[in-house]
Amino acid sequence: MTQQLRKDLHDLMLIPGLSGHEDRVRRHLRALMEKEGFDCRTDTLGNLIATLDGDEGAPSVMLFAHTDQLGFVVRKIEASGLIRVERLGGIPEKALPAQSVLLCVGEGRDVKGIIANKSHHATPPEEKYKVTPYAELFIDIGAESADAVRKLGIEIGTAVVYEPNVFDLGEHRVAGTSVDDRAGCAVIVEAARRLKKEASRPTIHFVFAVLEEFNLRGAMVAAQALRPDIAIQLDLALTSDTPDMAHRGEVHMGAGPAISHYSFHGRGTLNGTIPHPAVVDAVQRTASEDGIPLQHTAHVGALTDSSYVQLVGEGVACVDLCFPSRYTHTSLEVCDMRDLEGLTALVTGAITRMGTGFDLDRDSYT
Repeated sequence: MTQQLRKDLHDLMLIPGLSGHEDRVRRHLRALMEKEGFDCRTDTLGNLIATLDGDEGAPSVMLFAHTDQLGFVVRKIEASGLIRVERLGGIPEKALPAQSVLLCVGEGRDVKGIIANKSHHATPPEEKYKVTPYAELFIDIGAESADAVRKLGIEIGTAVVYEPNVFDLGEHRVAGTSVDDRAGCAVIVEAARRLKKEASRPTIHFVFAVLEEFNLRGAMVAAQALRPDIAIQLDLALTSDTPDMAHRGEVHMGAGPAISHYSFHGRGTLNGTIPHPAVVDAVQRTASEDGIPLQHTAHVGALTDSSYVQLVGEGVACVDLCFPSRYTHTSLEVCDMRDLEGLTALVTGAITRMGTGFDLDRDSYT
């Protein structure tokens, strides 16, 4: 499994897919799923959905991850040919200058550029430790006029992402763009391969969602159509094994997948996810019985799609399962293949335990 999972991840990380512009990623995932014999459909927003029928009487499960990545859209094309952008998603401004980017005009026509950084020799002391706001940055594509830019197909609204990049970091780790959440997508594809071979299983909807980095509501649309009983979301967990993050928790790279017990945004968005106890029990029992190391996280400052999926219909029993990741939302995120392998085993084992008689009754828990 290791090599196939790694290959799927590498391939996915090299495909640009700004939030709202996920089409290339979706087409690739559709091909992967159809190769495994799944029938796929796409809704109006662009969510890719494949359903694996299961045992009658078992709760239905929606397993999902988001396909999109954060980035920019073109806001202004200067007469000089330099390009101004508006950010889309949680872009870390201090990590932007001198980065290479890709302006997504179309397959085979994309244009490379660099986010300009003021020449060091001309930077006065008072600017050397200042973070430049994104609105003051500009992208240089080598064009000498606005007309030259537009002749390349670049217009107001053109999608811009970090230049896609992936490489192995040591024996087990993978670094590059959009680990968040192409790693989750790769795990779903591998889990689908495994779950298809299970003789007994619930009905499972595999959803590759859109718009997470924009408004967190793409997966909610899929859930409104599917009305699952249970939803399992795969995304990253912030690691705490570097000096700058040691205070954040106990999640370490390479120590296994994690379960989120609490998430809350707390910065103007009053939303988050407290997982359903029955689903938590199933995950923890799977880890214990199958010998899968399981880490635990609880954090403020981030949201996932599950915070809105849980509110669909009369409520959906949600949980966030995670892979540890470093340097999130930068152009070089990092994950560990051992954690992705563990997450695949964990989610596969947990779902097979959600069969007929699986009890979601809240009155059963104190």
